[in-house]
Amino acid sequence: MTSTAFSDDGGLRVRRLGFGAMHLPTEPGPAREASVAVVRRAVELGVTLIDTAYMYGWGANEELLAEALYPYPDELLVTTKVGVAGSGALDEAKLDGRPAVLRAQVEQALRRLRVERIELLQLHRIDPLTPLADQLGALGELQAEGKIGRIGLSEVDVDELDEARGMVDVASVQNRYNLLDREHEPVLAACEAAGIAFLPWRPVAWGESGARAEVAAVAAELDATPTQVALAWLLGHSPVIHPIPGTARIDHLEENLAAEGLHLTGAHRDRLDRLSEVAGSAVSPVVTGEPDGE
Repeated sequence: MTSTAFSDDGGLRVRRLGFGAMHLPTEPGPAREASVAVVRRAVELGVTLIDTAYMYGWGANEELLAEALYPYPDELLVTTKVGVAGSGALDEAKLDGRPAVLRAQVEQALRRLRVERIELLQLHRIDPLTPLADQLGALGELQAEGKIGRIGLSEVDVDELDEARGMVDVASVQNRYNLLDREHEPVLAACEAAGIAFLPWRPVAWGESGARAEVAAVAAELDATPTQVALAWLLGHSPVIHPIPGTARIDHLEENLAAEGLHLTGAHRDRLDRLSEVAGSAVSPVVTGEPDGE
């Protein structure tokens, strides 16, 4: 097991591999019971970073985590996201970064998670209709009130990250990124230079079949799975990367966490590094196994 300081102040330390809770079923019944079991097993196995959001079930995902894990272990970081409004289907959601909306969503998250302070609160997306200064200003006020510990961003480019850092201390960035989709490599480089944690969502998605075959070949040589190869590649690519693969199955959870023990040689990494040139960012990712989401 490896751990790193999550923020440059050294105040948070988490295991490099976290857990994304987006796809956990929350409806009453056996599926919910299975979700609770998966989350509890993750913590039993040493996961110390769990990612959720208001948008994941419009608060239902946060409530599920509280049901499963409260009172939380001291070392556990549950991070959530605000800034998306809605109540029904995800395709009907809209960005809403108005200060009153952000404040209300944070207050609701505190209640649902049963905490007085959210140690890492991420802005799910920048709302283009609301000045960034207003959005971050609202989060900064909540931070000053002690309701937020650290502020993170999601799906930002380098310029947006630079602008935000001129207003608040940014502890994390959560962008789409994986072995075959490296569109946000410049953002990752900026995070690495600044000591900002980078949480790639969709960390184990694949591109075209030829690229998948190469990953499968490396996996076969190492007696591992393609998913483990993809996660091991991320962990070795940059020290600030904290993958948050999600699953609704305990066997997949255990498979994901075992990737920390997988050693990729320099030759393996060279082969894998070249895959982004084959796949290209224009290829629509096809997820192998279960969706890993945000």
